[in-house]
Amino acid sequence: MAHALQPLHTFALNNQCQNFVEITHLEQLKTQSFESPFCLLGEGSNTIFLNNYAGTVIKMATKGIKVNERESDYLIGIAAGENWHQLVSYLLDENIPGLENLALIPGTVGAAPVQNIGAYGVELAKFVESIEYFDIASKAIVSLNNTQCEFAYRDSIFKHALKNKAVITQVHLALPKKWQPILSYGPLQQITAITPQAVFEQVIHTRNSKLPNPYTLPNAGSFFKNPIITNERLSKLLKIFPELPHYEYGKNHHKVAAGWLIDKAGLKGYRVAGIEVHQEQALVLVNHGESEGDDLIAMIKHIQQTVFSRYSIMLEHEVRLFDQTSEYHINTESVQ
Repeated sequence: MAHALQPLHTFALNNQCQNFVEITHLEQLKTQSFESPFCLLGEGSNTIFLNNYAGTVIKMATKGIKVNERESDYLIGIAAGENWHQLVSYLLDENIPGLENLALIPGTVGAAPVQNIGAYGVELAKFVESIEYFDIASKAIVSLNNTQCEFAYRDSIFKHALKNKAVITQVHLALPKKWQPILSYGPLQQITAITPQAVFEQVIHTRNSKLPNPYTLPNAGSFFKNPIITNERLSKLLKIFPELPHYEYGKNHHKVAAGWLIDKAGLKGYRVAGIEVHQEQALVLVNHGESEGDDLIAMIKHIQQTVFSRYSIMLEHEVRLFDQTSEYHINTESVQ
């Protein structure tokens, strides 16, 4: 039975799926059919359906947070359907800091490890002790430790070897009792009285000033990954573009700001049908309505081609795109 997808993903293209299932208890997973095609969904803040989806959308909506105090840290067990920002806020209220740099990132806890969410100098991988998932083939619950998750920048094993084979059910985070603030990113350096609450509030203020609320102006947050380039490439670019924001990423690479690349290429306000490069934050694409998947594809390609012709950097979209039956990638091969 067809089900509207517009309210299930924050970019809100007006499409439908063939079937929709909401998982509120883990027992449901054992009887759920995972015949292809299917799509796992949290709050739909990092997923866009380009067309009507000829399959089943499975939304994880399980709830529960358990806190276990240990000698030097807290072990937090969180069900996949919990809201990420509400978790960050709840833990701060319980005097368990550590996640404040990741405040206001939309989506569910179960979706967070898939792309190893990160912001303001902190990645989720830093805190993951283990991830539990439902193995679709064996119908058993399997646990992976941090190393086995193969975390990388906006990446994990769940995007590769376990793609379409696993349903994350539980995330276990270890948060040290000894709090160490991470204040390396510009806006956080303005904080005078440094406390977890102050960092939390500054992150929220910064995000709200830069990013439109997806529930009032449909968008999928940061649309493109920040490119990772070699130090050699960076030094060449800085000779031409000395203002280019860049951040160390390991010994031999730097991350550069995709939003800056798009902005300085003159693309703020560029429109295809009702889809626009946001006027305030060029890393965000917004949907004013009356738009289709083909309009979004045209927008993505135009941005990629414009940025590549100017900087010789191929942007890769961070947001998951789905066509009628499967995930869809546009020019994901990075040119370094």
